[in-house]
Amino acid sequence: MTAMDDRPLDPGALVSELEGHLLIEAARAEGRAEAVRFARSLAWLTDTQREEVEEAYVDNHLALARRSWERTARRGRELRAEYEAAYHALRRRLCTAFLLGAVVLAVVTLGSVGTR
Repeated sequence: MTAMDDRPLDPGALVSELEGHLLIEAARAEGRAEAVRFARSLAWLTDTQREEVEEAYVDNHLALARRSWERTARRGRELRAEYEAAYHALRRRLCTAFLLGAVVLAVVTLGSVGTR
């Protein structure tokens, strides 16, 4: 139970949320490092301008990362739906073949019992 309300804790949700925060922080750190490298190449910037450029670079980096993650998640959902549809179709075929085989076996068995 949480201290804030009576809902039970969901460990999977907590882990997912933690992973999300860590992923965002890693992307932010990566963006900051790239921003510093980029801003260093612009030696003519003042300190204030350099800070503004770095901040804009980090914001753009995070926006790009977010769009990339969203595309990846969307594609993952699409693939999951495709694989589930293929799985269900194969399962239907297998069940149909099994039932057909059972019927054929029953007919053959009953036919051989009737001829004795």
